[in-house]
Amino acid sequence: MTVLSTAFLKGLQQTIQDSKAAEFTMKLVPNLLLCLLLVVKLYHTETSDDEEPQPPKGPCANWMGGAPGYPGHNGLPGRDGKDGKDGQKGENGEPGEPGSKGDTGEGGAPGTEGPRGFPGIPGMKGEKGEGAYIYQSAFSVGLTSRAPVPNIPIRFTKIFYNEQNHYDETTGKFRCSLPGLYYFAYHLTVYITDVKVSLYKKDKAVLFTYDQFQKNNVDQASGSVLLHLSVGEEVWLQVYGEEEKENNGVYADNINDSTFTGFLLYPDMDLH
Repeated sequence: MTVLSTAFLKGLQQTIQDSKAAEFTMKLVPNLLLCLLLVVKLYHTETSDDEEPQPPKGPCANWMGGAPGYPGHNGLPGRDGKDGKDGQKGENGEPGEPGSKGDTGEGGAPGTEGPRGFPGIPGMKGEKGEGAYIYQSAFSVGLTSRAPVPNIPIRFTKIFYNEQNHYDETTGKFRCSLPGLYYFAYHLTVYITDVKVSLYKKDKAVLFTYDQFQKNNVDQASGSVLLHLSVGEEVWLQVYGEEEKENNGVYADNINDSTFTGFLLYPDMDLH
């Protein structure tokens, strides 16, 4: 292809020289240049198709390729990137399973009292319980005769209550069987004459009552006292005076009573 190009150029030069007219030369040159460019382009195209790939140049050009190398070490992690912008709020998820029951919290402050409700249905009657006081001592008696003898115990023979028999109607005296604090009281009807009466404990007067009788009238004389008694001590009432009819107006009939009462309030602690 190189020989052909050289011959062509020589022929072209001879043709130009042989031209006798300048006008002919000016017209022919552009056409010849165009043909030359086409020939050069055709030459380069064939050369690129016919040329074989050249082996790489260097000291290892004629040797086989080596084994692949080991992967390099991992590099250091890069810095954390900047936080992104918050995304749009997602939809609510499905409710989870109920958790275990928590501990009971502290009680709150008491609320205001509500309105009173309707009465409930009465419950069944319970069994009879024991009495609050297992130690009992009591009596209540009345007078049946008029004008008792003075300076001796008044014998109250009308018995209202004497279940424990601690009052002796034959002597008119109460005898203590349970030590403790006792309450005694008397209410006497006064008629015909004045009344002077005293309450005795262990042969000693501890309470006095006097009532002056008003003619054509019926009076009342009374008294009460708390006494601590020991086992065996006695309590009674009696009229005091010098003569049988003096200050002896204590009276009783079918419509008027004179009474004497006593009972145990609190037994001594060593009995429990």
